Amino acid sequence: MNANNKIRQADDLWNKDLAPTTQDQRTWDWKSYAALWVAMVVCVPTYMLAGGLVAEGMSWWQAVITVLLGNVIVLVPMMLIGHAGAKHGIPFPVLLRSSFGTKGARIPALARGLVACGWFGINTWVGGSAIYVIINALTGGAISGSPLPFFGIDIGQFISFLGFWAMHLYFIKHGTESIRWLETYAAPFLIGMGLVLLGWAYYTAGGFGEMLSAPSQFAEGGPREGQFFGVFVASLTAMVGFWATMALNIPDFTRFAKSQKDQIIGQAIGLPLPMALFAFISVAVTSATVTIFGEAIWDPVALAGKMGGVGVLVALAALVVATLTTNLAANVVAPAYGFSNLNPRKISFKMGGYITAAIGIAIFPWKLLETAGGYLFVWLIGYSALLGPIAGILIVDYFLVRKSELEAVDLFDHEGQYGAWNSAGMFALLLGILPNLPGFLHAAGIVESVPSIFDTLYSYAWFVGLFIAGIVYLVLNKNK
Repeated sequence: MNANNKIRQADDLWNKDLAPTTQDQRTWDWKSYAALWVAMVVCVPTYMLAGGLVAEGMSWWQAVITVLLGNVIVLVPMMLIGHAGAKHGIPFPVLLRSSFGTKGARIPALARGLVACGWFGINTWVGGSAIYVIINALTGGAISGSPLPFFGIDIGQFISFLGFWAMHLYFIKHGTESIRWLETYAAPFLIGMGLVLLGWAYYTAGGFGEMLSAPSQFAEGGPREGQFFGVFVASLTAMVGFWATMALNIPDFTRFAKSQKDQIIGQAIGLPLPMALFAFISVAVTSATVTIFGEAIWDPVALAGKMGGVGVLVALAALVVATLTTNLAANVVAPAYGFSNLNPRKISFKMGGYITAAIGIAIFPWKLLETAGGYLFVWLIGYSALLGPIAGILIVDYFLVRKSELEAVDLFDHEGQYGAWNSAGMFALLLGILPNLPGFLHAAGIVESVPSIFDTLYSYAWFVGLFIAGIVYLVLNKNK
């Protein structure tokens, strides 16, 4: 409490939500972290990940292994950056102050927050779509109609979107402990629903169909023979990019850990294997839909709408819960702390969450999805090129420069040892991003062509950014 009393004097950097956690606030054990990850893993975007890989030509087992490997890789920075939260009780925006300065930290914190706002809007639209399908299934399509001018969606879709959006406000109001409660109780339910869906597909189709026996398109004699490695590398980077956001702001959760062991074990159990299991369920169920419905249905909302009867209600209720748990943990907590960090005097965690929710409406996520081509290779890899360098700088600063020791009081003081601006952090971030910029512009269709080396670098975007930024930051600090 003495340290917090000193910190409180720098109130343009401090509020009770950003302050280091007390022992009484450290209530999360390993089961809490495992449940957190299971509840985040089970959502529509992760369900569709494996489908994107199969569509790129992989066999089912190649897709599942790619998902598993990507999540084993991203688990490493997740645990390393999470160490700071568990040891010092500080959230992600405060940890950034060590390597970017008390004012400079606002830039990477805002970048992470804005990515989360985009995801928040997308997932809220997905959850609203599930509610829309449920109501139409119950009423025989009573709330479907013509698109509204300007919005481009009908009134039923808009009301369903707002209804699901409003569900988030309850948990934003009651803070991170209410989110932990939801994640803990939702996790076993979501695992059960996934296995029930798998059993339904197998029983109804009389097996999983031809998709699981279909060879990879990259095999000898296949239409894409010899191209596997390039697609695999880009896909692996996309898998890493999927949770690159959480790899940064994981201290927002590990700051509540009872011990370092709890966050490490919980994350190791909760992330890689459930992701691989859910990827398998996705591929297996989709392969069964070819037999059941005569077409491959990768979108679980569309699949639930076709199931009919009680099945549609159970499936879509599970989708709503799954999307809510993922959205709250992955896409509300980070921007809420990030916005609070911009002006702690006026913006609490709760107010930061409300700002996130407002942006989630303002971006019109249904329009974003209409134009967001290249989900795997533009959106996921694109923002991983931005977030990878931040992860590299954080890891090098915390473990190699600071030796995992931080002075809490100085993290809340512009005149402290970390300063207001850390030029090494800002320069390393810039150099980490630049090599991937030409490849991103090409992948997004903004420029017609770039030298092939930049396309290759972009395939490794997260890794390239992490290592370049980390090495540059280390060299600059060695020369101080």
